[in-house]
Amino acid sequence: MAESVDIRELNAIIEGQSGFITDLTTGMNRTIVGQKHLINSLLIGLLSDGHILLEGVPGLAKTLAIKTLASLVKGEFSRLQFTPDLLPADVIGTQVYSQKSETFSVKRGPIFANFILADEINRAPAKVQSALLEAMQEHQVTIGDETLKLPEPFLVMATQNPIEQEGTYALPEAQVDRFMLKVVIGYPTLEEEKRIVRNHLNGSFDEAGSAVTDINRIMMARDMVKRIYLDERIEQYIANIVFATRYPEQYKLPEMKNMIGFGGSPRASINLALAARAQAFIRRRGYVVPEDVRDIAHDVLRHRIGLTYEAEATNITSDDIVTEILNKVEVP
Repeated sequence: MAESVDIRELNAIIEGQSGFITDLTTGMNRTIVGQKHLINSLLIGLLSDGHILLEGVPGLAKTLAIKTLASLVKGEFSRLQFTPDLLPADVIGTQVYSQKSETFSVKRGPIFANFILADEINRAPAKVQSALLEAMQEHQVTIGDETLKLPEPFLVMATQNPIEQEGTYALPEAQVDRFMLKVVIGYPTLEEEKRIVRNHLNGSFDEAGSAVTDINRIMMARDMVKRIYLDERIEQYIANIVFATRYPEQYKLPEMKNMIGFGGSPRASINLALAARAQAFIRRRGYVVPEDVRDIAHDVLRHRIGLTYEAEATNITSDDIVTEILNKVEVP
């Protein structure tokens, strides 16, 4: 009985603390037509301290989305256009020698911002990827013999163009695993497309919303997200989903064994739990339900499942595998 009272109290606190989410969503919707899944994914990343990898054709408001979010929370925004000739110093900064003082000083790069758009991330070579990897994982960068902390919150939204692959580098698995979510976004609906055209033509298109909250409120919300109740049965459900990507035959999916090269790492389980908590917070709830887990499972797992040649030959995707797993694993 005490536990249920605690959950009710927590629910009331979360409901009171998460009101600004409505303001953020409204502000995003005022600028971006459609793309509700993209907006929700950005909020999950922001609340659970996770990075997002976006895949979609150009022109789907990817840049606009993170730029708008930055302005709504009074955060600093920085855009990095990744190219094959980019150097690590172009991202994190470098040491500059002063003849006057005969000393080196650090010139900080564009990575020192709250919201980073890493545009076409797969166009940059391995050295740049490794520099970004430290920033994403440790929230710090090393320049010379100095280690510098990055501002908080720190969110990287990287984009990949799925069509044009010439002059691109495949992202290393270690880096892909660092992204909490991989979000695949599609075209707007016919009605949304008409609204987009209309807004641009009549000048009612608002490129940057005015701030509705601030960085301090976001950091407080992150602490609240950590307090959201995650029942032991939900924990077991998350573990079962991830284990089914490694040992599908144990979950009555023997046909998937030859389709999966490797399954999700423990980072998959951690991120599934974190993202589910953030999803509950966005829905103004103090506890996680199975629907929260199911709704974000594809985004958390699709880039963490390695496909075999057999799967690729039969056009089986990681999304297909996640769907099969969600259909088989028992829901608590």
